[in-house]
Amino acid sequence: MADILVILASGFEEIEATAPSDIWRRLGFKVTIAGLDDMQITGAHGIVVESDALLDEVKELDFDAVFLPGGMPGSTNLRDDARVCALVSKMAAAGKVVSAICAAPMVLSKCGVLNGKKFTMYPGMNDFLAFGNTPCSDIAVRDGNIVTGKGPGAVFDFASKVAEALGVDASECLRAMMFER
Repeated sequence: MADILVILASGFEEIEATAPSDIWRRLGFKVTIAGLDDMQITGAHGIVVESDALLDEVKELDFDAVFLPGGMPGSTNLRDDARVCALVSKMAAAGKVVSAICAAPMVLSKCGVLNGKKFTMYPGMNDFLAFGNTPCSDIAVRDGNIVTGKGPGAVFDFASKVAEALGVDASECLRAMMFER
């Protein structure tokens, strides 16, 4: 099963980080949560998450996907960290799955991986994008190896698209979680 790296920075959106991570683990993926600078990362709403490792400890490992949750100032903290952009660029160039939700597509834009791609993000965040990157209004979008989501309400659709990009049909797991039988 695929390995997914989740990078958390102080001020991340808690729902966007934990819900997809939970869904992917239920589907059998190995999910590693890496703190940008600390093992304990405080989200935008004061919830503290214990990471599995620091980014510097795992950034050279071979992951199949990377995920950047949104939230403010979490997204700007990720965007402003050269290690994150280097990792995202390297993974995108290697054809690995690169994913971000809410405000975090700003990181993908800065790294140049959204150029020519269809993507979505939280409304009103266009000022944080590189020239020529314009989001669509879809709730979740997959364009090749790039997967983006609009915001907290998109976590199920977003997590499903990431799973599909990694070769797993997430529909059964999602139906069970939403009590559809």
